[in-house]
Amino acid sequence: MRLSFGRRRFSPSPGLTILMLALCVLFIALGRWQWRRGHLHAAEHASFERGAREVLALGSRPLAQVPDDQRVSVAGTYDAAHQFLIDNMSYRDLDGYQVLTPLERPGGQMVLVDRGWVPFLGSRADLPNISLKAAGPVTISGRVGNLPSAGLASGRAPPPAHGPWPRVTSFPTIAQLSAVLGRPLEPRVILLDPQDPQGYVRDWHPPGIPAMQNFAYAFEWWCFAVAAVVIWVVLSTQKPKESA
Repeated sequence: MRLSFGRRRFSPSPGLTILMLALCVLFIALGRWQWRRGHLHAAEHASFERGAREVLALGSRPLAQVPDDQRVSVAGTYDAAHQFLIDNMSYRDLDGYQVLTPLERPGGQMVLVDRGWVPFLGSRADLPNISLKAAGPVTISGRVGNLPSAGLASGRAPPPAHGPWPRVTSFPTIAQLSAVLGRPLEPRVILLDPQDPQGYVRDWHPPGIPAMQNFAYAFEWWCFAVAAVVIWVVLSTQKPKESA
């Protein structure tokens, strides 16, 4: 293909054209992927906000019947003697643990309560004191959520089957915690409300990055596609050499 614009001639080479098309397809696809991620994160943030509007009294209802992020109130008794510390958890660039405490509900169900984040004390042999201030029945409130998950399988380590409590683990599954505890656990956990006095750092927020950040990434990828076309046009446009 050859086009003339005054003294300039547009004559793209096949190789450069194929490269431009491949880059455009890639950049547009990446932009579409970020756009879909943005809508997904927007839905997650909306669900998180809806869950905070009211506290649902759970009663004997299992957590599996309640949507994620819904705030609930639950009665029960903490099993302070058998707690877990999830390792490799950070907060504001500080290393630490997430504290999981079993709560026995009146119907006999066991649910894990995430009581928040505690800092690493400098040695794996020196674990933080996570004892409860008071024993006996309690009524707590918090969001229905899930255990933290690891990005890589190599980051997971089940809790030891024997040894002193609390047991240190890294991104375990509910089944692994249930096996060590010797009791079946509900498949989801309760993220304890920040105002509860028997907890630690609890800065709960929706998973993932804000939706607007995904939309901005999508716009950037599409700008790269436009830039690829512009560069293709510039490199394919030549000014004829002047004769001597």
